Amino acid sequence: MKIFVGNLPYNTDDNELRTMFEPFGEVLNVEVIRDRLSGESRGFGFVEMPVKNEAVAAIRALSEKEVDGRALQVNEARPRPSAGPGRSGGGRRHDSRRRGGGSRKGGRRRGGW
Repeated sequence: MKIFVGNLPYNTDDNELRTMFEPFGEVLNVEVIRDRLSGESRGFGFVEMPVKNEAVAAIRALSEKEVDGRALQVNEARPRPSAGPGRSGGGRRHDSRRRGGGSRKGGRRRGGW
């Protein structure tokens, strides 16, 4: 089962997150999500546990647990929404009507008009 862990203290690393879940059973994978540019934690992560009843026990025990003054949000991870037409599967949504600084007439001039 894949578990979402939100409201993590920003100084939490993968090893600390793993340590939180190991008392409940086997942990396959742990990842604290980091900002691509700065490398700083985004305050959430994911844990994978192979045995469902162990994962459920971890969720129940750790949900709302206070860590460094922050109450953890722990629940089963939901699948990512699939990319729709014209979408690259995440990040910012691009709207062609907004390119060039706003409205059609106020945007970047193209051609000779």
